[in-house]
Amino acid sequence: MTPHLIALDIDGTIVDYDDKLSDRVRGVVRACRAQGHHIVISTGRSLSGALDVANRLGLTEGFVVVSNGAVIASLNPDTDNGYELVHVETFNPGPALTRMNHALPTSLCMVEDANLERWASADFPVGDLAAGDDLNIVRFAELKTLRATRIVLRELHGSREEFADAVEKIGLHGVTYSVGWSNWLDIAPEGVSKASGLARVAEMLGIDKQHTVGAGDGTNDHEMMEWVAHGIVMGQAGQKLKDLGTVITGTVEEDGLATALQDYFELSEDAIRSAMR
Repeated sequence: MTPHLIALDIDGTIVDYDDKLSDRVRGVVRACRAQGHHIVISTGRSLSGALDVANRLGLTEGFVVVSNGAVIASLNPDTDNGYELVHVETFNPGPALTRMNHALPTSLCMVEDANLERWASADFPVGDLAAGDDLNIVRFAELKTLRATRIVLRELHGSREEFADAVEKIGLHGVTYSVGWSNWLDIAPEGVSKASGLARVAEMLGIDKQHTVGAGDGTNDHEMMEWVAHGIVMGQAGQKLKDLGTVITGTVEEDGLATALQDYFELSEDAIRSAMR
């Protein structure tokens, strides 16, 4: 089979909401890699969080698209830290932060800067951020002076519906944003998404768009589903994302990613068992 680019979201796709990676998902992803396909982690997580999952999958080469497309890194086991930065997009977070703070004054704000360091107005709840996402706590005004790859806003109060309505009323301009499951807002530079990052990676790999597969479950996966030739939507995803997918698979708890990849790439059980060793 022609080598494909396989773009995989992390949370709710590769791992469950307790950050658990099943043996079957790991085996199927590794079997795809053994067939010569390019596994590209595509996530809203920071680079450190993506590298942790890449390591658990046994990936030492290839690309990761992180911070919702603002940062692209190449895995390289010969470097001290295991990767090389390929592309970083930044923007001025000041206008968005000002609007957000006015509409949601009790929310927590985090800015990831051009050096991939993370700065926040206060500590986030335990478990909200991926392992390795250390925060530098500063005054809110200082966040507005940074160059940002992304902004994260976390509101601890109110329902998801109330949060989504508040975000809609903020009227964010000049940025790309998506609302997460738990009163969580991701903001990236204008025009930047998982899809824009994956398009760069596909060009670097020489992969035609017809040979692209993507899997995800969240609102930040919409552009990716529109971009890939074959979109795998997890069973627990919202209806808007399901409407964009090629196939709806099982939930993350049901190892839906493994099922969909095994079916599409016609992986044998022997190949999967071999990859799991």
